Amino acid sequence: MTTVLTPASPLTAADRCDRCGAQAYLRVVLTSGGELLFCAHHGRKFEPELKKIAAEIQDETDRLTAPSAASDEEH
Repeated sequence: MTTVLTPASPLTAADRCDRCGAQAYLRVVLTSGGELLFCAHHGRKFEPELKKIAAEIQDETDRLTAPSAASDEEH
């Protein structure tokens, strides 16, 4: 997904996908105002449509594959 880095605050576990309620990893700021939040799955699924209506896309899906600090401490 093509992304725009935004100065928006990072997404947290409290941010939920507007489609399914899973943790959100994408924030889509709409050109018409407002925003939508999506999990990685629904962000990929709706990518073509989102690109048409998005002013900005904050994509934090890289956090899904990044090693966690806790697992680094264990090894």
